[in-house]
Amino acid sequence: MSPFARFLWIAPFTVMAILVANRFASDEVKTEAGVVAGTTNADRTVRIFKGVPFAAPPLGDLRWKAPQPMPKWNGVRQADKFGSACLQTNVFGDIYFRDSQPSEDCLTLNIWMPAKPASPKLPVFLWFYGGGFVAGSSSEPRYDGENLAKKGIMVVEPNYRLGVFGFFSHPELTKESGHNSSGNYGLLDQVAALKWVVNNIAAFGGDPGNITIGGESAGSFSVCALMASPVSRDLFQRAIGESGAFFPSRKEGGLTVKPLSESEQFGVKFARSVGAKNLAEMRAKSGDELLQAAARLNRRLAFGPNIDGYFLPSDAATIYGRGEQAHVPLLAGWNADEGKMMVLMSPQKPTSRSFAEQAQQRFGNQAAEFLKLYPAKTDEEAILSAEQLSSDDFIAYSTWKWLNLQNTIGPATVYTYHFEQVPATKPGAMIGLVPASELGAKHAGEIHYVFQTLKSEDVPWSENDFQVSDAMSSYWANFVKTGNPNAKGLPDWPPYNQGNGFEVMHLSGKDIHAAPETNRARYEFLDAHAPKSSGADIH
Repeated sequence: MSPFARFLWIAPFTVMAILVANRFASDEVKTEAGVVAGTTNADRTVRIFKGVPFAAPPLGDLRWKAPQPMPKWNGVRQADKFGSACLQTNVFGDIYFRDSQPSEDCLTLNIWMPAKPASPKLPVFLWFYGGGFVAGSSSEPRYDGENLAKKGIMVVEPNYRLGVFGFFSHPELTKESGHNSSGNYGLLDQVAALKWVVNNIAAFGGDPGNITIGGESAGSFSVCALMASPVSRDLFQRAIGESGAFFPSRKEGGLTVKPLSESEQFGVKFARSVGAKNLAEMRAKSGDELLQAAARLNRRLAFGPNIDGYFLPSDAATIYGRGEQAHVPLLAGWNADEGKMMVLMSPQKPTSRSFAEQAQQRFGNQAAEFLKLYPAKTDEEAILSAEQLSSDDFIAYSTWKWLNLQNTIGPATVYTYHFEQVPATKPGAMIGLVPASELGAKHAGEIHYVFQTLKSEDVPWSENDFQVSDAMSSYWANFVKTGNPNAKGLPDWPPYNQGNGFEVMHLSGKDIHAAPETNRARYEFLDAHAPKSSGADIH
């Protein structure tokens, strides 16, 4: 073969090798702990880094400790696979992962960003998954950040410890902590991820001075807590909450924060139940043994956040009441049928009589006023009011309270929404004995729309669904960029304040529009009867 012929034969492969080398070089990023190499999506419009460690694996003596810095590594670490979900059981039945089996070695995060960003400093959206603080993962298909990244933002999604591994409290843990607290390790993981973003995201092309934290359900509760905590509230510039905050309408049930002493006592009892006399014996237990023991408890949400005196020096109501939370723009709201499932799945359906009796038991001589807001003159009316009350007690009131407290601090701008689009379901699909089609705009139903991940669910979506999703994802991306969801081509979304008549954005395929709040009297009534904060700090 002549030299010229050899060149013609070799040249294409040489050019290809150079292109591949350049592509891989551009996907290598140096973090504080070492270099990671990412990938791109199918059409190469989005760069992706999966399973990037943001803290040391919380194993052995690091179990039930605040997250520690990730040890440095040599060479290039491939970031092309999702890290393991944090250890959990199949609590809810509708959470699906794209990673390997859950593990205690789970403190990793995923990043999506446009391959050709319009700005050298991309706004960052740091998202925390929901799941009642006992389930969830950043690898869930519904949270995929690819389509949001195409709208000009960087999406970062970390894992955080769950259940007994994320929220176990014990006097020995309190003593060894260095700040006289224990529990809240899952929330401290979120703080560690936030600090990692501040310290490392510029290397990926993100702006550490333009960070929006967001989440749904337990993730939304987390955002509320991160805004309140003195260890995190100065690390971000905006916040998004989808369904929930730490302002309960009643003492029992739901996601509430317990005093440190109460969570410590429960921790001691749990340790005894698994035959552990001390902390060392608890740390010697296998993760699976602890997981199964926790799963056998009667209370599904037995392990959760507490007022530890460090991450949370007092309850959220006290901190927000003093105006000590992060003074940042907040976009938050809830879905039309948050608690409808609980009523539909209850074997004992409310009647006009039973609903009135329950009102009397709960509100005493103010039951008549309650029944004007939640009427129950007929059995059909009682069922509808029971569904509304269930949604309000579960999610709506707490989110409403959060928005209104954030409104009192002055310069921060607040936006609120009401999600009313009923997600498509498979024909004949059942949730227990209830047809899935009857659940309405259910809890967590908005997630696929926000992330534009409708196609990750094999259901008969309509063009209407895709239109709502495109609008919602645009609103969210705009807010991440500027603190204002509005942009040309979208229906106007006014701020939620008294001057605007407390206007709420209604998100529905029938009509996306803003209108003055209509259920304020309901929430004000529940607010007057909600548990009062102690006002005392825990030291």
